Amino acid sequence: MGGDEALTPAGRMFLQPQMKQIIHCVIGLKKEIDVESVKSEIRNSTLLKHPRFTSLMVRDRRGVEHWRPTEIDIDNHVRIIEEALGEQDESAINNYLSELSIDTLSMDKPLWEIHLLLLHKCVIFRIHHSLGDGISLMSMLLASCRKLHDPRALPTISASASNTTSRFSLSNLLLTLCFCFIFALDFILRCLWIRDTKSALTGGSGVELWPRKIATATFSLEHMKTVKTALNATINDVLFAVISSGISKYLDFRAPNELRDGVQLTGLAMVNLRKQPGLQELSNLMRSNSGARWGNKFGMILLPIYYHRSNTSDPLEYLKRAKAMIDRKKRSLEASFSYRVGDLVMSTLGPKFASLLNYRILCHTTFTISNVIGPQEEIMIGGNPVTFLRANNSALPHALILNMVSYAGRADMQVQVAKDIIPDPEFLAKCFEDALLEMKEQVTAKI
Repeated sequence: MGGDEALTPAGRMFLQPQMKQIIHCVIGLKKEIDVESVKSEIRNSTLLKHPRFTSLMVRDRRGVEHWRPTEIDIDNHVRIIEEALGEQDESAINNYLSELSIDTLSMDKPLWEIHLLLLHKCVIFRIHHSLGDGISLMSMLLASCRKLHDPRALPTISASASNTTSRFSLSNLLLTLCFCFIFALDFILRCLWIRDTKSALTGGSGVELWPRKIATATFSLEHMKTVKTALNATINDVLFAVISSGISKYLDFRAPNELRDGVQLTGLAMVNLRKQPGLQELSNLMRSNSGARWGNKFGMILLPIYYHRSNTSDPLEYLKRAKAMIDRKKRSLEASFSYRVGDLVMSTLGPKFASLLNYRILCHTTFTISNVIGPQEEIMIGGNPVTFLRANNSALPHALILNMVSYAGRADMQVQVAKDIIPDPEFLAKCFEDALLEMKEQVTAKI
């Protein structure tokens, strides 16, 4: 027991039955995969230098979880899929990910795996959420990558910028405190009883066990930048406006006249809280005194959208509403508040109670969304050029989970659904893509 290390409260929460989560990072490659080369890269990578990836999760007599160092057998962590999973690479990969989204990891080995889809030139890296969050995972992977046109240089990650700077004043302070109170109260009421209006997208308790389907919505970052510049917004503002508009379009098609115009549906967004924005080098994440240290360091914010019949809505109105709402959220410090409260609850009342509260919030809202900033230029891993980067995670009580990753001028959003509730994620993905194109055309027409 001398070498054992206790799990963090967040790590323990992600081991609870209701909140077990596995993160999937999906890497598309240009050339064929050399299995032995991949195994060699793993043996020499920073991954095996990190204690989380070389430790078993064990429980002591009191049921408290600990990390225990162990020897790594690479062959137990690499799964090789030699057969074709479908005629088209994208649909085959997404179908495979759909099955993984309701699959677990064996507790008999360190909680990570790498799946090699040989004929589809795709690598899927799976880690249990108790090891770290999406930012940690992407940083781990990118530490092994190099720029395609400069093989000695690490990938460049742009920092996300905020456009809501304001000078200190008593009125600003009072406004911030007011927003803090309103959004904190909203969180508390969501935990207790308030829930979204039922719609064709609504999940609920037990839906995390239902079969899944995944589709991919692809966006041009140039189009997103064109739209955001026109209204002095951010990429996140544009993303959320696209989701608002796309969901309205989908509901118009799937359930016309089911909802009244203006009804609220709520998303749950995961926000990175590290002091240094963007992805960090692994060496930075592993330092205990770094503001970007390894682990789970994210807050949650509630992001309301409002259904509007798409044939009567100005596309840019979605962006104006999204920007105004997100600006208020930034001033409220809601993400930091949710992280601090969650950490306090886990430390004082235990991971089981914290898991219950998180599960209730998920059951009372409609969808989950996350956005990770990836490399700006093309990269390679093990000398093999990367064609795309994507991410998703295990199923949740939500029937709709959206995970976006940007890479080399485009952004791919994985649209994961409970297929018995949302049978046509490909159409929903197209609704999101069309929403951005409509906004870009509207902006272009006004120039």
